[in-house]
Amino acid sequence: MLRITVQDRPEQVTLKLEGQLIGAWVVEVENAWRTARAILFGRSLYLDLNAVDHVDGAGKYLLALIACSGTRLMASGPEMKDLLQAIAKEWPLHG
Repeated sequence: MLRITVQDRPEQVTLKLEGQLIGAWVVEVENAWRTARAILFGRSLYLDLNAVDHVDGAGKYLLALIACSGTRLMASGPEMKDLLQAIAKEWPLHG
């Protein structure tokens, strides 16, 4: 199960995920992310992973795609921080 909350603020849009980024939920997050990108109007986009406790392979790939698009990923726990470091290493941003 995964909860997706959109926080639409004047300076930024944040997608807050809670639960497990696995299976069919990966598609739901991708859809939410694409929708959020359409309403940015120059604002920053953040993906809050602080309450995510598990990510499968498809979820990791989606997170890499999202990171490479310029969306900022935030995580606080050691497992999620390690995952984000692995994504940064495996899919470095070229700018």
